[in-house]
Amino acid sequence: MTTHPATSMTPLECLRTVFGYPAFRGAQAQIVDRVTAGGDAIVLMPTGGGKSVCYQIPAIVRDGVGIVVSPLIALMHDQVAALTQLGVRAAVLNSSLTPEAARAVIGRLNRDELDMVYVAPERLLTDAFLDQLDGLHREGGIALFAIDEAHCVSQWGHDFRQEYMQLAVLAERYPGVPRVALTATADELTRAEIRDRLALGAAQEFVASFDRPNIRYAVVEKDSERKQLLQFLGAHRGEAGIVYCLSRRKVDDIAAFLAQQGIDAVPYHAGLETGVRSANQERFLREDGVVVVATIAFGMGIDKPDVRFVAHLDLPKSLEGYYQETGRAGRDGDPAEAWMTYGLADLVMVRRLIDRSEAPVSVRMVESRKLDAMLGYCETAQCRRQLLLAYFGEHRDGGCGNCDVCLDPPETWDGTVAAQKALSAVVRTGGRFGAVHVVDVLLGRPTPKVAQHRHDELPTFGVGSELDEHAWRGVIRQLVAMNLLRPNVDGHGGLAPTDAAREVLRGERQLELRRLRPAARRAAAKTRPATVDLPPAAEPLFDALRVLRRRLADEQQVPPYVVFHDATLRTIAATRPTTSAALLAIPGIGAAKAERYGEHVLDLVRSFALDAPGETAV
Repeated sequence: MTTHPATSMTPLECLRTVFGYPAFRGAQAQIVDRVTAGGDAIVLMPTGGGKSVCYQIPAIVRDGVGIVVSPLIALMHDQVAALTQLGVRAAVLNSSLTPEAARAVIGRLNRDELDMVYVAPERLLTDAFLDQLDGLHREGGIALFAIDEAHCVSQWGHDFRQEYMQLAVLAERYPGVPRVALTATADELTRAEIRDRLALGAAQEFVASFDRPNIRYAVVEKDSERKQLLQFLGAHRGEAGIVYCLSRRKVDDIAAFLAQQGIDAVPYHAGLETGVRSANQERFLREDGVVVVATIAFGMGIDKPDVRFVAHLDLPKSLEGYYQETGRAGRDGDPAEAWMTYGLADLVMVRRLIDRSEAPVSVRMVESRKLDAMLGYCETAQCRRQLLLAYFGEHRDGGCGNCDVCLDPPETWDGTVAAQKALSAVVRTGGRFGAVHVVDVLLGRPTPKVAQHRHDELPTFGVGSELDEHAWRGVIRQLVAMNLLRPNVDGHGGLAPTDAAREVLRGERQLELRRLRPAARRAAAKTRPATVDLPPAAEPLFDALRVLRRRLADEQQVPPYVVFHDATLRTIAATRPTTSAALLAIPGIGAAKAERYGEHVLDLVRSFALDAPGETAV
């Protein structure tokens, strides 16, 4: 197959001819123009927003090779497989290659046979590779440096990579070569770190909207998490998704449980044997409807576009992490769901982990603020999307209509008196007991533990009969979220009042609390997002196209989405193109894909036309 001349196209011509899309989206055109012209850029764009195009097109149309720094092997191979399908000359250079394969890539690099090379930061920083780049630079053979997942430079983030701190060497060693740093999630602190640590002082910053309107957000109070998860997954049968858990043991347990329930689920965490972990990831990427149960070690850089849901069974430590993890759903733009269940025990555990940490006080303060923001998101009575976007500095007027709060608005109530009773019960029991015991005291339950500590003699014993146990647990959880109660670091789930609680106890502060939904209403709540419309007459062809795509992908040992996205197949099924020109007009089909797959697709479409009622074969 022939490849395009590297410098004979404008960026827009490259987008249309190579990638098969008629126009740039959002800020893509400005970013591409900036980098193509030789300028540096910092790009913040949500997952699925088209970040890759922002460096891939400049790398293709500029002279020389684009060097793409990426932290994950799986991401590199996916990106290169997708580019190869488009007729772009791309390769990876990382630890997964044999010495012979690595030498072959270096040879292609020396012979100017590559448009892009994806390299791990560890490999890029070796003396041997930097010497290689020195030679290319002297010949004007480096088109650009793209630093993907640039938030890895932040010491505050859970994806921090030490090697990213050293990438400022690119500015010193290769002046004049444009650099673009890209990430899907970064608050103001992280953005400043990216600019400072990567020596991107003069870079133009492009911040796209963080909104992912196709994702429906929902948070439910944890009751029976396995039962709740099964109920949620019941609406996603046969769909690919990710279930996040905090511990490796829980990952194994939940994956085994789901498999027993007939769900195609596999575990993924760093404690698994390497071959098992890789095999499970490959199944997720290449097969339809596989559910991965994972720790947060899974997912960064995963390019699978048709992930229909992300579920959290444990509380994330920050909104950055939550946003990044939920962003792995719906990369194709089709409806997807981000669902989370959490309870008081999650909240207490994460707070205690921070308090017990041996990290410097400044680090713990930042982590505590991040957790406060996460808790505020979970307990909010306002639009979740509105609050999430505000965290990243983006203002939104009104609700989104696509989160559980907007779809089923919670009631609020003046909870000042209830809060005073709960706080008083905590104070009078010595600030050493957990929520279960405090609720027993409030409800006047004569348990053995209450009797043992003579808490049935306290003035607060039985003062909370106006609320049931579920409601009191909700009150206590909201008080922890508001930082009026904190876990006792030395205790076992014990809660103690904070200094801020005094204002509430003295009646100097009024509290508006969210009224929890009754169990029956929680069970009946529907959060299933709308599906993509496809005319009924087009469904058989769409199904047949998916079978064809799977066969073509298996023949090349690539994930199906690398061949065609579902959106492209839907358009084919709906419009039924019968000529090469009509096929090229479909978004997602460029010249190379039309040449590679055109006849297969057109033959299939024609066969359906011949089988249609009233038609006869000629």
